[in-house]
Amino acid sequence: MTIELPQAAANYFAADKGRSAEAVALCFAEGAIVKDEGNTYTGREAIRQWMADSSTKYTYTVEPFSIATEGGRTVVTSHLVGNFPGSPVDLRYFFTFEGDRIAELEIIL
Repeated sequence: MTIELPQAAANYFAADKGRSAEAVALCFAEGAIVKDEGNTYTGREAIRQWMADSSTKYTYTVEPFSIATEGGRTVVTSHLVGNFPGSPVDLRYFFTFEGDRIAELEIIL
């Protein structure tokens, strides 16, 4: 199922698919925050390192299939399949945007 994502979210998923930590980091505002697996990463460099670590640790595919708004945030539910514990899984990506960039991203079950 194809859904229409806000451009910043579409850019994020495309960069993630390309496995480029640098391209992922550029999707975020300078002081952006990512919360994932109980950790918080603040700023583009920390986000770049988070993605670099994730993409070398695991091989996976992500397929967004649902979009909604919840508490002022855009929620994209995606199906992940890969070589990580618990695969496959549906994760919810909670985005807050700042212009054409991501200001905050929280990834949860």
